[in-house]
Formats: sequence, structure tokens, C-alpha cells
Amino acid sequence: MNGPAEAGAVRPLKDEEIARVVALWRACGLVVPHNDPEADIALCRRSGHGDVLVSADGASILASVMVGHDGHRGWVYYLAVAPDRRHQGLGRRMMAAAEAWLRTRGVRKLELMIRSTNHAVKSFYSRLDYGEEPVAVMSRWLDGTRPGMPPPP
Repeated sequence: MNGPAEAGAVRPLKDEEIARVVALWRACGLVVPHNDPEADIALCRRSGHGDVLVSADGASILASVMVGHDGHRGWVYYLAVAPDRRHQGLGRRMMAAAEAWLRTRGVRKLELMIRSTNHAVKSFYSRLDYGEEPVAVMSRWLDGTRPGMPPPP
């Protein structure tokens, strides 16, 4: 197996790799019951304003990141590095690729959300010069559901 410097270049996800990316996300603990990762990928790619980028070594997906924008702000989701490939620079490389993807589309600011209890991830982004903003995230489920509750009749 190649080392991180020799691993595949960062590139857009191929259709035949979707199941492997979802498996990576599951291995990294990124999938929650109220998010369908396959639907998230499809919506991102269909929107015309986002993509899923991967780094692969042969058939193995080493890392991925979902990137998109709303015309003003860029967003990153599902940054994942295979557990056995962490601390080798792949996360940093995926974020650099996501930032470049956004820059080429004229997006000047990248935002992301981190669960308040995820101190390791906060530390990672701090090392990449990301800073906390004085904002609160608010949400509403438009389909009438809430995580942990059954769907409405």
C-alpha cells in the first residue's frame, strides 16, 4: 500500500465509489439516524453547487469531504479520513482541496459546523486557522420529523 504522499490525488467521487465512501463515513462515526448518507450525496451532486471529493489508493477510499456553497458561503460536511490513515496529513489535504474548490467558484468564506462535544475536531480545525464565530445555529425539520421521533402519520 502506498504512503500518504503517494496516495491518489484528490478528485471528485465516482458513482461506483458511493458505497465505499458511505462505509468510510460509518467507520468514522459521521452517519446519524436522521441523515441518509446516500441521499445527502445525491442531493449535493444534483444541486450543481457541491461535490464530494475523495482521495483513493487503488480501490480503497482513504479520505473524503463534501463541499458546496450557497453563492456566498462555502460549507464542508463529512470530512473523513480512514481510521488507519489518520495523522498523516490527509485531513489537511482534503480541506485544502475543498478550499481550492470553493475559491475557483469565487467563494470567499468557508463555514462548517462541529458538535460542541467534539473537542478533537475543534482542535483540528483550529490548527488550520479556523475560528469560532459568535453565532448560534438554529434549525427546523421541514418534513415534520425530529431526530429520535417517529415520522408523522
